[in-house]
Amino acid sequence: MSDKTRFGQKILIVDDSEMNRDILSEMLGKEYEIIEAENGEQAVAILQKQSVEISLVLLDIVMPVMDGYEVLAVMNSNHWIEDVPVIMISSESSPAVIDRAYELGVSDFISRPFDALIVRRRVVNTILLYAKQKKLEGLVADQIYEKEKNSSLMIAILSHIVEFRNGESGLHVLHVQNYTEIMLRRLIQITDKYNLSSDDITLISNASALHDIGKISIDDAILNKPGKLTKEEFEIMKTHSSIGASMLGELSVYQNEPLVKIAYEICRWHHERYDGRGYPDGLSGDKIPISAQVVALADVYDALTSKRVYKKAFPHETAVNMILNGECGTFNPIILECFQDVADEIERKSRSDTMDHNYERELQSVSDEMIRHEELSASERTLNLLKHERMKNNFFTAIADEIYFEYTEMPALITFSALGAKKLGIREYIMDPLQDAELMSRIGEENLKQLSGLLRNTTPKQPVIQYDCKISFNGDVQDTKVICRAVWSSDEPPRYTGAVGKFVQLGSEEMVTEILEQISFQDTLTGLMNYEYSKKLIQKVLGNRKNSKFVLAIIDVDGLDTANRKYGHAFGDNLLMHMAERVRRCIKKGDIAARAGGDEILLFVECDGDREEEIRRIFASLGEENGVFPVSVCIGAVMADLTDVTYDVLLLEAGQALCAAKKSGKGQICFYDSSMKDLMSVFTPIDERHL
Repeated sequence: MSDKTRFGQKILIVDDSEMNRDILSEMLGKEYEIIEAENGEQAVAILQKQSVEISLVLLDIVMPVMDGYEVLAVMNSNHWIEDVPVIMISSESSPAVIDRAYELGVSDFISRPFDALIVRRRVVNTILLYAKQKKLEGLVADQIYEKEKNSSLMIAILSHIVEFRNGESGLHVLHVQNYTEIMLRRLIQITDKYNLSSDDITLISNASALHDIGKISIDDAILNKPGKLTKEEFEIMKTHSSIGASMLGELSVYQNEPLVKIAYEICRWHHERYDGRGYPDGLSGDKIPISAQVVALADVYDALTSKRVYKKAFPHETAVNMILNGECGTFNPIILECFQDVADEIERKSRSDTMDHNYERELQSVSDEMIRHEELSASERTLNLLKHERMKNNFFTAIADEIYFEYTEMPALITFSALGAKKLGIREYIMDPLQDAELMSRIGEENLKQLSGLLRNTTPKQPVIQYDCKISFNGDVQDTKVICRAVWSSDEPPRYTGAVGKFVQLGSEEMVTEILEQISFQDTLTGLMNYEYSKKLIQKVLGNRKNSKFVLAIIDVDGLDTANRKYGHAFGDNLLMHMAERVRRCIKKGDIAARAGGDEILLFVECDGDREEEIRRIFASLGEENGVFPVSVCIGAVMADLTDVTYDVLLLEAGQALCAAKKSGKGQICFYDSSMKDLMSVFTPIDERHL
């Protein structure tokens, strides 16, 4: 095994002198993988794509296009300097030069001419120092995560005890937390009246788990009475809000903890109503804390749509109408507006939770997943995923006869595919594109400004634009259609961070139409069909078929919530993209694969004759754990062999089969049979005790 293989570390050498780059590469090439850039602009482009993989930058000061100081400024603005150490290399050794370099964050300074021993020693020392620093940061982060996980786990366990006594499904607390978070995130998008930060939203969502803790003191005979409560019983039931608040108020040691303060507000006042007709204190308007107002609406919605010992469930549309029509009490008009805006998202989340979560097992899986994957750190797994995606992207753009580009706001950098740059007759990497004369001459200043304006006026839900213009391809001006997708951050509110797109030379209208249709029908994360389009397509197939047999399956990625909590949503997104790619490789032309929301993938395939066994083999292969991405799936499937069967019936039965699969554990496959028909709620009236 060579040293390079053993270390597996990359060094980026940035110097406009080819001879200097060759000397440094010769000194370090046996121990490290070397990447070279001949100016600062190239270096920034490489860091933009590979900063997570680069262990060290050797950076010259005086260079054309962009000098070393400008590179350091960009690294600081993007916080790359925090993770990627820089050693400045220069023949300039005046105190002023060195001081400025250190002020911009360099770790060390090496003067030319180079001494091989000094270069190697300082490179090794710098890389080891940063590695130790990252390890310490990781240990601290793990300790913080463990503390937060244990706190959340204790809240969940305590809340679950209350649910167990109350005869609820075990999902009520999870539902209320999720709906509260969804509505609060919408609230801060439409008003700044309540001055809520992202941390505040997380705190309120976590504290909502304790909203019914006072029910632990209510007699079981009242709490789980199948029939309607008497007036006296209802008065006793109403005391749970003040009892829960008293329990939290008596935690004298923790009264200054923000979680306890918010939980107290929610416990005491989540049954207050905006018109003052709630209990226990008859508060009205914004005298009711915003935390309690939002949890109150989340609680009522889940009570309406969930099965209880004394009731069955209302459908989503009926529940929404009841709330908006004031049948469940009066709510803050702004919160009702938020609820109406996100009602579809709440329904999808409710369906996902009902079909996908065995809550008790999910609590245990947090520690199980950590133990199982302790040999591979989060950063290493994320790095593997990033390398895999970059490899695919580089391959496809290299072989495609198209002009692809990627633009980022910070830094302001546009990157063209190699073939695209050659066709346009420009560089692959261009900093500050609106100021670049070469790019202006090819695309035109007005076109660039128009594109920039159109992209900034998109939204996360409608990010795609198209623009017709004339562009110079190596002196040949041609009619061109530019198709772009804006990239928005996951912050609240979202920020425009750049765009990806392609230039299509007109003349093949069919090609343009195909591209636009593909964008419209695709899920932007996985590349599969989106749910709405797949539903229409499946309904059309079912309506036109004669004697064909089909399978409809819902595929759930096990443990994705745990991956999101432990490693972050970017890691979870990559896992889902990986599973989508595996599904895509298994299906044939004419099969339908779509993202159904969350971590669900919908699969609809024809299985006449021998193909039924092939379908079962596909499902089995998806359920196997993968060596690079240790993840399994549960699958609920239903055979559609009746000519009059509807999409809604098939979806319900597939969901019931998925419930059965999840009950059996991870990596399970279940085909629907009549024994599964009671595994999901049916629609029946609500009891007043939760309103």
